[in-house]
Amino acid sequence: MATYDLDEQERLDELKAWWKRWGNLVMIGLAVAIAAAAGWRYWQNRVATQSLEAAAAYETLTQSLAANDAKAAREAGALLIDQYKTTPYAPRAALLLARQNAADKDLKSAQTQLEWAAANSKEPAIKDLARLRLAGVQLDQKQYDAALKTLSGTHSDAFGFRFHDLRGDVLLAQGKQAEARTAYAAAFDKLEKDNPYRNIVELKLDALGGAAK
Repeated sequence: MATYDLDEQERLDELKAWWKRWGNLVMIGLAVAIAAAAGWRYWQNRVATQSLEAAAAYETLTQSLAANDAKAAREAGALLIDQYKTTPYAPRAALLLARQNAADKDLKSAQTQLEWAAANSKEPAIKDLARLRLAGVQLDQKQYDAALKTLSGTHSDAFGFRFHDLRGDVLLAQGKQAEARTAYAAAFDKLEKDNPYRNIVELKLDALGGAAK
């Protein structure tokens, strides 16, 4: 029994010595781990809360547009872009506001919103759509070089024919008929035979001389 008590005492003394040397570091490590876990949970909760709030604001935006309440739509859109810019709803809001402004002939505001959407969206499809609409607005304002620059970047195959087709429109507006026809031909080649837009591109090609192949 005495030997057992001695062994226990030795272990206790070793533990005390170890704790005296390393105890503060252990406590600091535990505190850091607890703080990190709490911070991660807070961040997850914050992201979830922001997503729900952004979704509600986006629904308000779409409902306001459907009701032709331009003031409420702009307020909801501005809220999304200002306070929820990191959510997927903000670039979509910019696209909707740009479409409304373009319909109202406010092309400068539409251009600003489309530029923002193209620069800030993390979704390739939304970025491509924003760039297409931006180039269209630039074409309407006769900003031909800017429109061609907007269309010159890489894009997904799903939007390929639309980029080529719009490029053809810009080149044709510049009076570059041969280059426009090349762009239209590229668009035509990317269109499936059952795509209704294929007929429109074919008409553009016919107008520039020669049927599409």
